[in-house]
Amino acid sequence: MKISQKGLYALQAMMMLARRYNQGAIRIRDIAYEENLPEKFLELILLELKNARIVESVRGAKGGYQLRRPPSEVRLSEIIRLIDGPLAPFGDAEQLRSLIDRDVEHRNLYRVFLDVRNAAARILEHTTIADIVGPHGGKKAHKKKGTDANVLPIAVHSRDSKQ
Repeated sequence: MKISQKGLYALQAMMMLARRYNQGAIRIRDIAYEENLPEKFLELILLELKNARIVESVRGAKGGYQLRRPPSEVRLSEIIRLIDGPLAPFGDAEQLRSLIDRDVEHRNLYRVFLDVRNAAARILEHTTIADIVGPHGGKKAHKKKGTDANVLPIAVHSRDSKQ
């Protein structure tokens, strides 16, 4: 699965807001610093998340951003769809169903792609921000020797890069 750098930043910011859920609004500067994200880019991402009613902004001296719903009610799928569009690496389900109907010779290939798409969508639909933050604030209690247990095997791409 591919996710843009913007999508990754959005997920990181959401994880930070989830870790601080019920602690009041967090300033953009603090989110950017803690997550090592570019502040100006983060402003645009948080504005998109606000317009989608996933986060809310609070004005004033104690202002900033906070989740509108509990972390257990914010699904990864809604964040990724908002920022990066369709969830799956092979296009949306309707496109694939159309190819299955039209291209008899390659129908079985497109069925496999549809199965992969559906599996990826199912996982993201059933995984919340609370699930990935977990009871240890997103940190794994143990690591396997020679691996970083906090690194996910996802390809990150920029929408501007040529693939």
